[in-house]
This record gives sequence, structure tokens and C-alpha cells, in this order.
Amino acid sequence: MSDSYGGTGDRYGESPGSRTTAGAGTGDAGTAHRPGLVWSLRGEGPRDVRVTADAPAMPAPSTWADARGRGIKVCVVDSGVERDHPLIGAVDGAWAVVQGSDGITVERTESGDACGHGTACAGIIRATAPECELYSVRVLGKGFSGTGDIMLAGLRWAVRQGFDVINLSLSTTRTRFAPELHALADEAYFRRTVIVASAHNTPVESFPWRFASVISVGSHRESDPELYLYNPRPPVEFFAPGQDVRVAWLGGTTMRTTGNSFATPYIAGLCARILSAHRRMTTFQLKTALYLSAANVEVAARGAQ
Repeated sequence: MSDSYGGTGDRYGESPGSRTTAGAGTGDAGTAHRPGLVWSLRGEGPRDVRVTADAPAMPAPSTWADARGRGIKVCVVDSGVERDHPLIGAVDGAWAVVQGSDGITVERTESGDACGHGTACAGIIRATAPECELYSVRVLGKGFSGTGDIMLAGLRWAVRQGFDVINLSLSTTRTRFAPELHALADEAYFRRTVIVASAHNTPVESFPWRFASVISVGSHRESDPELYLYNPRPPVEFFAPGQDVRVAWLGGTTMRTTGNSFATPYIAGLCARILSAHRRMTTFQLKTALYLSAANVEVAARGAQ
């Protein structure tokens, strides 16, 4: 039986009347419905989440504003990536996670994208960090279908290949996967691999985005394609463009879509840019850099009352 994690409930189509819903997932909400918890920013804007911060000793955003991600390896763990899409260009390596009679294996592939979701994410990463090296690990099949075991195997393999950034616009609601995903997220941290993961689009518990050793992302509705926000209300850490955004799609085309999945690659691309300027930053240092440069965070001058 497939786990409900494909696309985490993203919506696709040119107009509300033509949209369909990818696997939204179900499960025990647990703490998900506690008042004050925010999964994505709907009906609010930057002024509603304004934050004042004391500035620690971190590199200023100006030191990486012109960085383009050169030399940083970004892996999209998703449905695959369409090679040579006009908005993506070359893919430096692609693999597929395969369930066979002898178990789960990871194999090189030339078959591209099974359903478009990974191509959409890759296009956003390429636009944000145009000089990064882009890789793909396919864990989703046609119809945004997949299993938690396949996702876990693909993520584990990607972590152990030494990629700098992993974009995971997927999650699973199956709690049986949580302990191993948690351990894998921590392993990625110690290997200096940054996992950027999308929150579920609905307020249910899912993984691995809930773990502190990953960077979690939801969407906002602002029209500025480069605006991102820090979330002062847990559990999601950052909001990026992800509502009614135009993305790369199969056959060299584009389409409009909505979902936290498409906010996540913006932050992943931004991490690649920062890392290309400050190579040794850890996940938690990246979180601080993102926090201090978010549009809704005002950095107080030292000594200010």
C-alpha cells in the first residue's frame, strides 16, 4: 500500500476550476491542530509576521547577494527531472530508486521525470542558484505515487553521496518512518549535507520536515518572486513563494501551481548560493543567515534599547 506523501497535497492547473489535488495524505494530526501553529502563510503578509532580531556575528547578506551557487551540488529527491528543459538545462546526474524482487536498489537512469513534480522543483532551484550542479534521485512514480520505504531509501542514498543540499518536497504521515528519518536527518547534519524539506500543505504531522536538523519551508502568497519570510510561529521555519507560481513542467512547458513543495526549492537554491560564498556553513548557521536576511526581520543595531 502506498504511503500518502506524493506532492504533499499540492494543487495544479491554470485556474481554480481545473485544479486537481495530488496525494494530500491523512493521518493522526497529533499536535497539528494546536492554536498558533502555522503550516503556510495564507491570508497574511510580511507585516503580520514582523520580527525584530539582535544581530549575531554572522556574514552579512551582502557577502552572498551576488553568489550563484557555483560548485554546490544540489540533489532533488522527487519524481525525477526532465533533462534539457529550457528552464533547467543540464542535469549532472540522475538515479532512480527501484523496488525489485531482491529488494530496493538505486540505479542510474536516463528516463527523466515520471510526473512533473521534480521538474517543477528543479526549475526553481536553477532560477535561484543558476550555477549550482543539479542532481536527481527519483522516488515518485506516475500519479505522484510512492512509498515511504522508497522515499527513505532515496533520501538515505542521497545523504551518503555527499551532496551539499538536498531538496525534499515530500513527506510521509506514517509515524513508523519517523525514527529512521530523524536519525537520517541528524546523519545528514553531521555529514554537512543540508536537507531542505517542505511542510505538509494541511495541518497534519508528517516527516522529516518537523525535525530540527532540517530546514522546513511553507508557502506565502506574495507576488514578489524573491521574497521570503521567517516564521515566528512554529512549526514551519520559513515561507517562500509557492502560491499560484509558474513552474517548469513536462515537455519543456510551464504551468501554474500551488503548494509548499514549490516554496521549498527556492530556499534550497538560496542555501546553495550562501554556501557558494561561505562553504563551511552548517545547517544551523544557514538557518541563522536566512533568518537575519528574511524580509520581515528587522535587525536591531547593537546597543539599541
